[in-house]
Amino acid sequence: MPDNDDEYLVILDAEEMYSVWPAHSNIPLGWRAEGKAGTKQDCLAYISEVWTDMRPLSQRKTMEEARRKYLQEQG
Repeated sequence: MPDNDDEYLVILDAEEMYSVWPAHSNIPLGWRAEGKAGTKQDCLAYISEVWTDMRPLSQRKTMEEARRKYLQEQG
């Protein structure tokens, strides 16, 4: 059976990084089901729509804090 006919899940880790995982397999520790299931192609299409900023969550937070600090310093 081709990959596209199997069921997959979109999974997400604590850093908000996305992946596709076979639905029949246990989700790895540190990851959780995001709520989308379907063919591999469906899941990949969904990820390409919703994952618009590929930076890890910790990096986004650090950069946003640096931006806020910079703007405060500018007055």
